[in-house]
Amino acid sequence: MYALKNMFILNGHADMQPVKGMAILVSGGKFEKIIPEREIPEGVEIRDLQGAYILPGLINLHVHIPGSGKPKKGRTDYNKIAALLKYALVRGVVGKMCESNAKQELLSGTTTIRAVGGVMEFDTKLRDKILAGKTLGPRILAANYAVSVPGGHMTGSVALPVNSPEEAVQMVDTLSKTKPDLIKLMITGGILDAEESGEPPMKMPEEYIKAASDRAHQLGFHVAAHAESTQGMKAALENGVDTIEHGGEPTDEIIGMFKKNKAALVNTLSPTIPFVMMDQSVTGTSDLDMKNGKLLFESMKKCAIRCLQEGITVGLGTDTGCPYITHYDMWRELIYYVKFCGVTEQFALHTATLLNADIAGISDETGSIDEGKSADFIVVHKNPLEDLTALRNPAAVSVFGNMIYDPKPKKMPKVDKELDHVLNSIV
Repeated sequence: MYALKNMFILNGHADMQPVKGMAILVSGGKFEKIIPEREIPEGVEIRDLQGAYILPGLINLHVHIPGSGKPKKGRTDYNKIAALLKYALVRGVVGKMCESNAKQELLSGTTTIRAVGGVMEFDTKLRDKILAGKTLGPRILAANYAVSVPGGHMTGSVALPVNSPEEAVQMVDTLSKTKPDLIKLMITGGILDAEESGEPPMKMPEEYIKAASDRAHQLGFHVAAHAESTQGMKAALENGVDTIEHGGEPTDEIIGMFKKNKAALVNTLSPTIPFVMMDQSVTGTSDLDMKNGKLLFESMKKCAIRCLQEGITVGLGTDTGCPYITHYDMWRELIYYVKFCGVTEQFALHTATLLNADIAGISDETGSIDEGKSADFIVVHKNPLEDLTALRNPAAVSVFGNMIYDPKPKKMPKVDKELDHVLNSIV
């Protein structure tokens, strides 16, 4: 057991405000008690936070662990990736890379990630390795491979194709044997695999979506759906998915479906930022990708704003693995949410903690500083309710009660430089 004292507590709830004069007793990896500092029991180890701010660890709802976010020119050859994974040496390298990438998430202050498309069984194996204390990393909710179609989004890298509703059911059954936490479906295309301008086209037929969703729900899994268009959202919601990842241009009908299904939107502005806020000479992207990236930014923004206005739950993720989207920049997504969707810093922080935990189905375990919950927290020097950049360099981070002081993720200076130009232009 240890006691945290001399700090301001931000508990992660919607009405959070800094609370001073209280101590937090941590025991068995959980927040055991929150008591006045004068009531700290004798003999307990004291950890003095010297007037810093303590808040729940951030939760990133949309991550692809194998991707680093390192920019590159041209499009990925997914067939080449699939071919290389046949070799044990390559699989070993990918496993080590995933372990390193997940560690960067934790060291940056993100204590829970939702991995919505990975390679083979690396994500669930890494999840279990972390839980067993064999390596350092965040809590992971893993899907392993996503379900796609031939020529569909990410097929050959973090998704496997199916050719019929029957195969969709079989794929869910196969994935369930790897003990995932959720099932991911790739409903539409994406920016970087588009062949023409406009909203990403439908890829997965509706009967596939229904078959996969129904089977996943029978097995007790939530279903997350990659959908970057109006048509994609409609098809996904009509056929039973639980979360729309990214989003598209909203309509009254789609808003009604969100409400009827009690579905949530996971907003991911980060991957569109390079297309909207960076010069094409820097990103090296094609005219087509730039045009589609700007279109998606506007449609996702409109979708998030409309959902917020209608009382639909909106969560946050970064889509880490896309160019310029690193494993240590969840804090930037909060700033984009404030600047482009009009929420307050308080609401953005609540979203990235307790609300994200609720969407992920783990709010009884983590997401807030409350007695009985896992001691997942970060310590920062300044009040993030006044300036979210306070989250950039945590003084300490903890998952399952295991504190790391002065955590330092491995960063990409060139990426940081370009993203900081963006930050300076919007703050």
